Amino acid sequence: MRPVRIERTTALPVEEAWRRLTDWPAHGAQVPLTRTRVLTEGPTRAGTRFVARTGVGRLAIDDLMEVVRWEPPGPGRPGVCRLEKRGRVVLGRAGIEVYGTPDGSRAVWTEELGVRGIPRFIDPVLALAERLVFGRAMDGLLRSGR
Repeated sequence: MRPVRIERTTALPVEEAWRRLTDWPAHGAQVPLTRTRVLTEGPTRAGTRFVARTGVGRLAIDDLMEVVRWEPPGPGRPGVCRLEKRGRVVLGRAGIEVYGTPDGSRAVWTEELGVRGIPRFIDPVLALAERLVFGRAMDGLLRSGR
């Protein structure tokens, strides 16, 4: 698992960028053939679990995630969310950090993704796919009117 880091800046206030990037059901709308379903009752907190199901029918993969750190942004501090991937096929961890800036906010998405059964020499290809998919998701979430 090679870590992937994606950064975006936006004119959105830090609280709004945080809200959009941690709206788990909205993530599915940004990734083709993906639906995201929250498994625990809200609001989001450490222990919240959700699954992103990507694919069609039997050709789908579940990415089960659990929030292990949840610190919404506050005065003088960024928002920090850490996720552990707990699925049978998709493994790893992810993080979302949102910092206030004079012109809005800066968001950082980190991902260490592993897929059980995929050899390590495929990691560079997987990292490229992660950059494309998660970068597109960030762009859509930060742009959407939700």
